Amino acid sequence: MKKLLSFLLLSVVMLVLAACGSGEDTDTTANEGQPADNEEATEQTTETVTIKIGASHTPHAVILEKAKPILAEQGIELQIEEYQDYIMPNQDLESGEIDANYFQHIPYLENQIAENGYDFVNAGSIHIEPIGIYSKKYKSLDELPDGAEIIISNSVSDRGRILAMLETEGLIKLRDDIEKTAATVDDIVENPKNLVFKSENESPAPEMLVSLYNEGEGDAIAINSNFAIDAGISPIDESIAIEGTETPYKNVIAVRAEDKDKEAIKTLVEVLRSKEIQDFINEEWKGAVVPVSE
Repeated sequence: MKKLLSFLLLSVVMLVLAACGSGEDTDTTANEGQPADNEEATEQTTETVTIKIGASHTPHAVILEKAKPILAEQGIELQIEEYQDYIMPNQDLESGEIDANYFQHIPYLENQIAENGYDFVNAGSIHIEPIGIYSKKYKSLDELPDGAEIIISNSVSDRGRILAMLETEGLIKLRDDIEKTAATVDDIVENPKNLVFKSENESPAPEMLVSLYNEGEGDAIAINSNFAIDAGISPIDESIAIEGTETPYKNVIAVRAEDKDKEAIKTLVEVLRSKEIQDFINEEWKGAVVPVSE
C-alpha cells in the first residue's frame, strides 16, 4: 500500500513538472519573431517637413509648382504663398510667416538687407530673368531719336541694372569708378542722344511698367521679364533689346540666416537646380527665363 501511494505521488509530481515545462515552451513560441524592446526604440519613422515659401506668380510660383511633387517624394511638403509686390515677401520672411521666399535677385536682396537690417542669406541662385527694353514707337535702340525718354522703374537696383545695360548697348557711358549695379542717372558721363530719364521720385513702381507700355508712354520702357511674361508679353519676340545672361541679377531662394543649413532648404535648392526643372524652364519660357546651376 505504501508503495502504491509513493508511486501515485511521484506520478502527480511528474505531471506538474511536465505542465510547467509545457507552459514555458508556449511562452517562448509566442514571442518568436517579436522585436526586442531596444529594437523598437531604434526604429525611425520618416516625417514630412513643410516649407512655406513666398513667391511672385510668374515664373517663380510656376517653377515651384513643378518642383512640388519631386519634393514630396523626398518628404518635403511645399506650401506656396503668392505675392503681387516686392515688399511683403521679405517682411513676412522676417516675421516668420513664411520659411523662405523666391522672387528677388541678388542686388535687390542685398539692398533690402542694407536698408532694413534683415538677417537673411542667399540659399542659392535659381534663374535669371533678362530685363528687356520695349517700345510702341521704335523697332530698335538705334532708331531712338535725340532726347528720347526712357522710362525705368523707381527700384534702386533696377535703375543701375538698366543703365548698365544701356551702357553695354553703347547709348550712354557711366563713370568708371562706380559699381555698375548701384549706378544712378547722375553717374552718366556721356549721353550722345541726350536720353531723358525721370528722377527716382518721379519714376513708376516696377509693377506699373506694363500698363505704361500698353498705353504708349515714353519712347522706350524697361520692363522686368516676370511682369512682361505675366502680361502675355514675350521678352524674346517683342523687346527691342534684351539683357545678356552674364549678369549678377540672379533670382534666389532667400531664407533667414538661422535656417541656411537646414537639410530641407538645401534639398529645395538642389531640386530647383535639377536637370528636370532646368529643362522645364527652358521649354516653358524659351530664353525669356534662363536657369542657372550655381
